Amino acid sequence: MNAHLQPTGSAYFIQQESARQERHTLSVLVSNEPGVLARVIGLFSGRGYNIESLTVSETEHEAHLSRITIVTTGTPSVLEQIKAQLDRIVPVHRVVDLTVRASQLGQERPIEREVALVKVAGTGEGRAETLRLADAFHAKVVDATVSHFIFEITGKSSKIDQFVAVMKPLGLIEVCRTGIAAMNRGPQGM
Repeated sequence: MNAHLQPTGSAYFIQQESARQERHTLSVLVSNEPGVLARVIGLFSGRGYNIESLTVSETEHEAHLSRITIVTTGTPSVLEQIKAQLDRIVPVHRVVDLTVRASQLGQERPIEREVALVKVAGTGEGRAETLRLADAFHAKVVDATVSHFIFEITGKSSKIDQFVAVMKPLGLIEVCRTGIAAMNRGPQGM
């Protein structure tokens, strides 16, 4: 049949596997109305595209606009297909590939930040070590008892991954992450 074609991260076998996978951050400006998020996410799930991170928030209350930030991975052609299909959804006002836009403007990758709440056991001799390491990562204590700490940490996803890895042997209990919020550098808007 189509033995020379390989899966591309999509439900459709449309490109040979030789194209490399790229990670892109998409910013989507949408009308803030019921069902919009479901339509955007349905586009990804219906075609077998993966979402690595997703954040949504109203950004302009009076204009009833929300910003959806999606981190996804795919071949260049799959990413172009995703952007084109997002642009065709009626309540979508604008789709900006922050990764591509930054490179076109000669800028570095967009600013990406994530917030996490990390609960760690804090008893015995490990209590002081937990606080020392949290301080090294600039994690803020937002709750503390004699048996545990809850830390708030903000930064790149890789920093949060490192913090979680360091806390595992000290008694990591639970992690809650917001997902990535991203914005291009420079004076221009979305």
